[in-house]
Amino acid sequence: MQFSVETTPAYAEVNGTGRLNMVAAPRLREMVALVVAGGSTHVVVNMAGTDFMDSSGLGALIGCLKIARQAGGDLRIANVPPQVKMVLELTSMHRVLTPYESVEAAFADG
Repeated sequence: MQFSVETTPAYAEVNGTGRLNMVAAPRLREMVALVVAGGSTHVVVNMAGTDFMDSSGLGALIGCLKIARQAGGDLRIANVPPQVKMVLELTSMHRVLTPYESVEAAFADG
């Protein structure tokens, strides 16, 4: 999985392309930790390019959420594809990591 980051005044957008599995999960956590350490405590993970997520990927997202919240911010997910949405719903994690329709909508509430 390849990751990139775009920073706006309101949030940092982390984009991932590929499979969010046990190989990519630690890299996602590292990427979000670096973003948060750099001062962007509001993070949106844009999942538009994620074609698969397993339990390791889900664990990474929860770990990233914890990192952001411990820094006084939040982590949200956007553009969630059907397979990822199914994993979230089967595990009831969609209640904790609410999927947003777009990156812009993720922090539209301020």
